Amino acid sequence: MPIRDLLVPEFDHEMANTRKMLERVPEDRFDFQPHEKSWTLSRLAGHLADLPSWVAPTMETQLLEMEAGQYKPLEPKTQKELLEYFDTHVSAAHSALAKATDEQLNADWTMKWEGKTVFNMPRYNVLRSVILNHAVHHRSQLGMYLRLLNVAVPGMYGPSADETQFGASEKAA
Repeated sequence: MPIRDLLVPEFDHEMANTRKMLERVPEDRFDFQPHEKSWTLSRLAGHLADLPSWVAPTMETQLLEMEAGQYKPLEPKTQKELLEYFDTHVSAAHSALAKATDEQLNADWTMKWEGKTVFNMPRYNVLRSVILNHAVHHRSQLGMYLRLLNVAVPGMYGPSADETQFGASEKAA
């Protein structure tokens, strides 16, 4: 079985979960920052929405060379902008993954920062760790922001505490 046949359904599942979370981001609270070291809600949601845009370039190149000031983070002004950006890049990422060959996914990919190698690993590992796992990490952070704002958190791998009360029947007994 080609690797893409395992990767694409996982990508699609995680992006559907991510979209559920992004749909809950309250536009009127984009400036919310739970701690001085934390990003604002807009910056965090923007970063999460931006992660799928990394897939196509990862598939199309072997090297990413970054310099300070080169990357401009997405900081959406509206929820519509956030979701449209996300949807556009999820679609492009899905297309790139659906065409991927095992040879491409096993080929090394390198990221350099100001001339120094940050990592070098097979593209598959970049997609899984630097993009998918990275998205899950920030999605979890976003869930905490939503909880602090008293916004119902959607379930990701089953119902959330806002959707059902786990153990309610046990407590009643």
